[in-house]
Amino acid sequence: MNKNHVVVWIDHREAHVLFFEGTREFIASNTSHTHLHHKANEIGSGNAPADRKFFDAVVISIADILEVLLVGPGSGKSDFAKYIREHYPALAKRIVGVETVDHPTGPQVLAYAKKYFARIDAGKFAHT
Repeated sequence: MNKNHVVVWIDHREAHVLFFEGTREFIASNTSHTHLHHKANEIGSGNAPADRKFFDAVVISIADILEVLLVGPGSGKSDFAKYIREHYPALAKRIVGVETVDHPTGPQVLAYAKKYFARIDAGKFAHT
């Protein structure tokens, strides 16, 4: 593991970007995301649209990272991964996982990510 790994805990309101060398960045959405429900016989998915400015701010903070792990509760992490695939395909190739975690503390997220990346790194060298 090295400082080229990062874990991003994200939901629709905020993102915590945790770098392994100990720094972290907090990014908040400027829109108020409300939980929408799809109603029968109505047009639309029942989902709020992606906050492009919020997602772009997170992308800027991880643009130079070689391997990215996305974690978080609900659909925020998956929506962010989809946004990256659609708008930043080069960065999408560097996402190593999208995992569900609830609301752990920063140190808990980092510990989870270190174990996750250790398994990935061990797998990289197992076949050489």
